[in-house]
Amino acid sequence: CKKSAKTELIIYHHHPHSFRILSLSTQQNPKKKKKKKPISPSSKKFLNIISTGMWKLGRMGIHSWQKLHAANVPTALIENGQNRVIDASLTLIRERAKLKGELVRALGGAVASASLLGVPLGHNSSFLQGPAFAPPRIREAIWCGSTNATTEGGKELNDPRVLSDVGDVPVQEIRDCGVDDDRLMNIISDSVKLVMEQDPLRPLVLGGDHSISFPVVRAVSEKLGGPVDILHLDAHPDIYHCFEGNKYSHASSFARIMEGGYARRLLQVGIRSITSEGREQGKKYGVEQYEMRTFSRDRDLLENLKLGEGVKGVYISVDVDCLDPAFAPGVSHIEPGGLSFRDVLNILQNLQGDVVGADVVEFNPQRDTVDGMTAMVAAKIVRELTAKISK
Repeated sequence: CKKSAKTELIIYHHHPHSFRILSLSTQQNPKKKKKKKPISPSSKKFLNIISTGMWKLGRMGIHSWQKLHAANVPTALIENGQNRVIDASLTLIRERAKLKGELVRALGGAVASASLLGVPLGHNSSFLQGPAFAPPRIREAIWCGSTNATTEGGKELNDPRVLSDVGDVPVQEIRDCGVDDDRLMNIISDSVKLVMEQDPLRPLVLGGDHSISFPVVRAVSEKLGGPVDILHLDAHPDIYHCFEGNKYSHASSFARIMEGGYARRLLQVGIRSITSEGREQGKKYGVEQYEMRTFSRDRDLLENLKLGEGVKGVYISVDVDCLDPAFAPGVSHIEPGGLSFRDVLNILQNLQGDVVGADVVEFNPQRDTVDGMTAMVAAKIVRELTAKISK
């Protein structure tokens, strides 16, 4: 192995929305050997951080590093700053929801109205974090000029009594202040409750990875005063007790929901990647798991569901990877052998029950096709969920 005449150290500097590459190069003279300079203790510490901690930086984002840099900052100063950012974030959602609610009530005639709330969270993904970029792409596809604003059942999305939008929970900005996930989940729940305070608005949440379903369902259940029935479409059961040591992992969201008593029934449809723990957890919580290997046998039942009687209503959670990747390639976890798009629509459109909230999660724009095929698929699901919620 020949010695290179050029040594280059590349440092990847993570920013919430981009990566910047800093390249430090030193040109060596191959004809003349230079005496090596001893590495200072501070340089050794820096290189150790680079070698042992850089993988965490890529996965957890800038949040971990801010904790490190904030170590010498007075706690009171940090907490006061966090509180101001959180208050400002909730105030914006509160005022937007209030405005949209006032408009719907002034127009009259709506018993329930779907209201979009984006939660661009991706750091609880076990593989890729691209779902954090999904909400704006879904919104763009909803209003894309290539199609109209009418659902298959004839509801007009341009009518604010059918669909409104209160914006996004500023997840990255909140995390940049050093807010941990316990508090972040509470902020998401509080945001959902602010939407629900403005009757007749009901939350239709755009993820984000599937970890967001826990704080959203919790908020819906607490606000309504009791458990709901959940229809969960997914390739995975997402019911690990604590996947990879993260209780808020996108693979553990329904364990948190069930142990909290926020759901009476949980029906999981489209399952085709499930471990022994997934099945054991399902039995523990009495989950009704419908796997793709038996879908042809279960089709008639699943396309004629009746849920929500005796509880506070029905919550629907759609992980885009419930679909076969032929229909939705833009997901982090590609699992062949899934539902067709019409299968999903048949299940949703034929469902009988009062839908009090819903989410669409795990669309990853960074893996979508050039023409945004999966974005359009996610948008179509949002449209049809809007039709189920609004009345």
